[in-house]
Amino acid sequence: MAEKIAVIGAGLMGSGIAQVTAASGYDVVLRDISDESLARGLKAIEGSLRKFAEKGKLTDEDVDAALGRITTTTDLHAVDQADIIVEAAFEKFEVKEEIFKELDKIAKPDAVLATNTSAIPITTIAAVTERPESVVGTHFFSPVPLMKLVELVRGYKTSDETLARAKEYSENIGKTVVVVNRDVAGFVTTRLITVLCMEAVRLVESGVISAEDLDVACKLAFGHPMGPLTTGDMTGLDIMMNASNNIYNDTQNEAWAPPELLRRMIAAGELGRKSGKGFYDYS
Repeated sequence: MAEKIAVIGAGLMGSGIAQVTAASGYDVVLRDISDESLARGLKAIEGSLRKFAEKGKLTDEDVDAALGRITTTTDLHAVDQADIIVEAAFEKFEVKEEIFKELDKIAKPDAVLATNTSAIPITTIAAVTERPESVVGTHFFSPVPLMKLVELVRGYKTSDETLARAKEYSENIGKTVVVVNRDVAGFVTTRLITVLCMEAVRLVESGVISAEDLDVACKLAFGHPMGPLTTGDMTGLDIMMNASNNIYNDTQNEAWAPPELLRRMIAAGELGRKSGKGFYDYS
């Protein structure tokens, strides 16, 4: 547990990763581009930890100790001593490309450079560095404190040592790990959920079924805890479309082409829970 961890991005995913990492005993440097983003991230972390305490899963002392292990910064150079760096920035290649080019210059020679992408090929991200063997995909799921899975993705040049260290870290913070051995766009879980969501949207768009009934059908027929359209609303329809577009661009398979209805909803600002309206109304 002597390793130091850095998390890049204090949004929903980054703050969740920082939370479970600190709660598991690691020291964490949490970096974002503004103090306001960091303040929101810390507030979300504390709120989540306090809920665990209210349910008796943590003590108040555990919460204070976890919060005490998190250091925040807007300076990317502050991650230069981290043993494992988990990038959890916006799901756009250009954003991740800029971060990894900088990390390549800043990070320790033996640091593991992990990316929390859900659909961008790890090999593409690793290729912007001079150390592709040190780059690995650690795909966490939202909300990170509750979801047990980490999809560990091997890029074309990811070394066995990098994969093993990322696996050990993920298991140390209480996650169950599955290893994706070939770096295909969308990996495994994102390919499955996005193709289901895109077809669900097409069925609603063409008037075959209502959004509500489609989600009920998936829950009762397949035992899913929530339907694909509820999942899309929770994830963010813009995030879901970006992921599906990444896979479509890589495969040219129409199954992942975002339907017109989804594109119109996003253009109108209906992004799901975070905007107050998606396939369901949250206002």
